[in-house]
Amino acid sequence: MLIFHLDRRSGVATYLQLVHQVKQALRLGVLRPGDKLPTAKEVVAELAINPNTVLKAYRELEREGLAIGRPGLGTFIERGLGARADHGHLRTALHAWFRDARAAGLGPEDIRALFDAVAAETQGERTA
Repeated sequence: MLIFHLDRRSGVATYLQLVHQVKQALRLGVLRPGDKLPTAKEVVAELAINPNTVLKAYRELEREGLAIGRPGLGTFIERGLGARADHGHLRTALHAWFRDARAAGLGPEDIRALFDAVAAETQGERTA
């Protein structure tokens, strides 16, 4: 089951964080067509956010054709994001990096901050 996490300091709207996390789960194969998303009630209880925020995220996923709401049943993944190249070697390297970061004494928040900072720094390299 997908568990959402929020970064309240990111400046990204909460509903967009939820949408991005569903898309990321689709890319990684964590979610597949037919999988049920957590109910709005479950997400609200877990994250202490407004139910309308969850519903807005799910409506956006429906608008993009990624999810479908079934009255009385919940919201389900309708389709994936298409075939992706096998990133096994990158995943292996990333696992090793995370182990090294933890061995260096970094906690989850420190690792996330470092990862996000490096990702932001390299963003310009792709487009340059």
